[in-house]
Amino acid sequence: MLRHGLPMPTILDRIVERKRREVAAAEALESTASLRRRLADAPPVRDFFAAVSRPGAIRLIAEFKRRSPSAGEIRPGATVDEVVQAYERAGASALSVLTDGEGFGGTLADLVAARQAVALPVLRKEFVVDRRQVIEARVHGADAVLLIAECLDDCLLRSLYAEILDLGMTPLVELHDELQLDRVLDLGATLVGINNRDLRTMTTDLDHVLRLRSRVPGACTLVAESGIRSRGDVRRLEGAGIGAMLVGESLLKQPDPGAAAAALLADD
Repeated sequence: MLRHGLPMPTILDRIVERKRREVAAAEALESTASLRRRLADAPPVRDFFAAVSRPGAIRLIAEFKRRSPSAGEIRPGATVDEVVQAYERAGASALSVLTDGEGFGGTLADLVAARQAVALPVLRKEFVVDRRQVIEARVHGADAVLLIAECLDDCLLRSLYAEILDLGMTPLVELHDELQLDRVLDLGATLVGINNRDLRTMTTDLDHVLRLRSRVPGACTLVAESGIRSRGDVRRLEGAGIGAMLVGESLLKQPDPGAAAAALLADD
């Protein structure tokens, strides 16, 4: 559908515009220069890349989020501490914490709580469009930051990637559209996420990552994201040589998220 001769904005387009407004509002409250001075008090960085790239069985990045635009409230009343500690006991290698407020009900306080509750490295999962959000991540204890290729032009993608590395963190560079893969690899990304959910339409297809697997060099650790619900799904990923998986909603919907995480990692 066209609007005055232009394509209608997608869900992702609207999220990016909202993020730019949020960044501007945060900057009005505290400048990026002031925020950067708080880096001196940040906790030491934990090695996210090493945690999810160790050889052997597929590694689990277990996610905490409060709701999603498609599913609504996922686990009402859940506390960060109880969920992430259960993930750690189940054998997760790392955590992902959604900090987007409007769409997912998250906050930077959730990131802080997760970091303090476990010894695992923690990813800030967010729609990052500005270096301020990268600095925020490190100030609040993140060890890694998600970058979504579809949200960023080449210049911004490269500058944010460099900023993450400069702060000692790990960039997880995500894409859904196969056309984005070459620019992600040209960036030098070594931790590449394939999102099986199309953020423009919110449809999910687990086979998507399997189709793209052969195009990702073996030197990269490939992370499968979204649509992973069973041990059978995990066996398919392992069989394709995929190194890690990011799973959240399907775990949080279960009566015991920790037991659900352990079931995904169970020996056959």
